[in-house]
This record gives sequence, structure tokens and C-alpha cells, in this order.
Amino acid sequence: MSNMIVDENRLWNSLMETAKLGGLPNGGVARLTLTGHDKNVRDWLTAQCEKLGMSVKVDDVGNMFALREGRNNNLAPIAMGSHLDTQPTGGKFDGILGVLGGLEVLRTLDQSGYVTEAPLMLVNWTNEEGSRFSPAMLGSGVYAGVYSRDYADNREDVEGVKFGTALDDIGYRGEASKQETSFGAMFELHIEQGPILEAQEKLIGVVQGVQGMRWYEGRLFGTAAHTGSTPMSMRRNALLGVSRLISYIDELAHKHAPHAVGTIGFMEITPNSTNVIPGEVHFTVDIRHPDDAVLDEMEARIFEMFEAQKEQIGLTGSLECISKTDAVVFDADCIEAVRQAAEKHGYSNMDLISGAGHDAAHTATIAPTTMIFVPSEGGLSHNEAEATSSAECTAGVQVLLDAVLHYDRKIAEQQNAA
Repeated sequence: MSNMIVDENRLWNSLMETAKLGGLPNGGVARLTLTGHDKNVRDWLTAQCEKLGMSVKVDDVGNMFALREGRNNNLAPIAMGSHLDTQPTGGKFDGILGVLGGLEVLRTLDQSGYVTEAPLMLVNWTNEEGSRFSPAMLGSGVYAGVYSRDYADNREDVEGVKFGTALDDIGYRGEASKQETSFGAMFELHIEQGPILEAQEKLIGVVQGVQGMRWYEGRLFGTAAHTGSTPMSMRRNALLGVSRLISYIDELAHKHAPHAVGTIGFMEITPNSTNVIPGEVHFTVDIRHPDDAVLDEMEARIFEMFEAQKEQIGLTGSLECISKTDAVVFDADCIEAVRQAAEKHGYSNMDLISGAGHDAAHTATIAPTTMIFVPSEGGLSHNEAEATSSAECTAGVQVLLDAVLHYDRKIAEQQNAA
């Protein structure tokens, strides 16, 4: 039973079928969390789990948990999963590959009649993307104790609809307790969302952890004045301050290469007119690195540069941290299970640090966790053109299956030794 092979056609058909739920004309998917499309894909998943004889439990922020019994149901389950929600113009694979990959593992085991020592659990986390309700990874964050239910319920979308209201409207607020939904380990399969696997011609990413991420929100205020009649020496150009900060952050990230990244990805310029000097700029900063000490250093230098520009140009303003996620190191035993599974099938593989945030970053704080990456064509994600081949998806799910079985055998051996 250790040589079970997942069904590539069945997996691909499920991916293409669910891509129609919120499907876009250009082939992408718009399945924002807690919308009608999200309800439809949740209903679809529930039906598939029930076909396998599993009941689905839902907690009070809409996280979904399906349990397959093992030989020893006193053991904590081994969990698999990811998320079903997408960006407004997302693709067919981000998030949902991890859920449908876990479903395919369960289908394969069911078809083979194989029963694991520990129970297995399939999980769909609510609002991973954060594209409708901020912050991202909200459902797993509540589950891990990072956020309260009240905090989640009161997040609002751009139209002022609260998370709790939207959750109730689609009928996916459950009552399952943490005790009912707890697990002993978590494996999350995901597309890489970056170009490294493809560039290195590797099929599987053995993910070591998730880099630390910090987001900042800033405002600089100068004086809006006529571009033709205000001498250069007398200007207080708020955009000049931000432009210097953009260049500095880019240089700073290069200084801490190869792992550091830094970006100013959002700006609002006021009054945003051709012949008016910018009087106000609202902007965001995103820095990431797998070492929190490096992030501390980068943060200090950015704040120094910000204050220097205020003084040099004669600006006022503020810069504050609005989100901070520490770097996460995944569990060594889970990582080894993934590595062994990839080697077993002769899949080319390499160690990676996740550059994007994932629910696994939260679950790693409460249970042994790791991730499996498969390539993203061109490094694209959060994009309608997002693409991962059927063979690549299948390889990732095969590694997921064998990694879970490897981890389960270790649990069985520990039980027998005891």
C-alpha cells in the first residue's frame, strides 16, 4: 500500500470544475471570500467529502474541517489543506491546489482501502487572501489565537460589509470547537508563486519556513503649489521624499541580498495634477526576510531615511508599522517527510523559503507544519494567467500523499515502541 498513485485526471478535472465557480472570461477566478462563489465552492467541497463518508465541521469563523478516521482515533489527526478564496483576478491554482490535493489524497486512500494509524483531516481556511477583508490569513489567525473572533467579525470590506455579517449571510458560521478540530501536524501544498523552481528546473520545493514580513503605512505632507511659479529652492515636494525612499528601500534590499525584498507598492498623490507640486503622499512599505534580526535592521534604516527626508525637504508626516509577522521555521520531521517523498519518486527538488505568507505560518505556531511547493509558470500568481501543469500538480499531490504516509508511519512506530 506504500506505492499508491494519485489519479492525475481526477485531480485535474476537480481543479477545472472548481475554476468555473467564480470563473472569469480570461480563464482566471474571482472567488472573494464569503461571497456567493465562495459559498458554492464550499458546498462543492462538502459534497465531495460526504461522498467519502466524512462529515464536515465548521468553526465560528468559517474554517472547514473534514475528518477521515484512522486505526487509532485517540491520536491527533494529520491535517492537509489550504484555502479556496482568490484575489479579484486570481488564478485556478493558488490555494485551492492545497485543498483539492488533500481531497485527492483522501480519494486515493479510500479507493485503495488503506487506513492510516492516525486520523487524517482536510482543512479549508477562511480569508487567506485578505483581498476582501484585511488582514490576510484571518481564519487561520483566529484558529491559532493571533486574532479574536470579535476582531475578525468586525473587519470591513470596501463597501462597509462586516466579515461576521458576510459569514452569516452565506451560512458558514459553525459551532465546532477547537478541541473538535485540533490536529497534530499540518502539510500545506501550494504553487510557489515565484520563479525559483522553474528557473532551477526543479519540480518540488521542500519548504523550510516562511520569511518574516512587515508592512508600514506612511504619509508625507509638503505644500501643494504651482509648478511654474514656485522656484526649486522653495518647494516642499512630498513626492520627492517618497521617491527617495523608494530608491533607498530598493538599495537596502539589495544590500541584504539574496533573501531580502523591499517594495513601495501603493501610493496616493494629492492633488495629483500635472501642474501642481504634490502636497501629500500616502504610501505603503513592504519588507521581507527570513531573519527577524535583518528585518529589525532594515526597519531602523528605513525610519532613519524617512526622518532625514522630512528634515531635508521640510516635510511633516508619519510612518507606522501596520502588520508584523515573524519569520517561521517549519518542523524538521515534517520537512524530512516531504524530502523522502520527493526522493522516493525521483522528483527533482530543492530547499526553499516561502516569500509569500501562508496559513501554514500560523499553524506552525501550534503544531508541526511544513509546505510543499510546485512551480508557477513565469513565477506568476494572483493573476489570471497563473499556470501550473497537470503533471506538476500531480507530482505535488503525490509528494503530499507519501509525506503524510511517511509521517503517519513514524507515529505508528512511536506508538508501538511505547
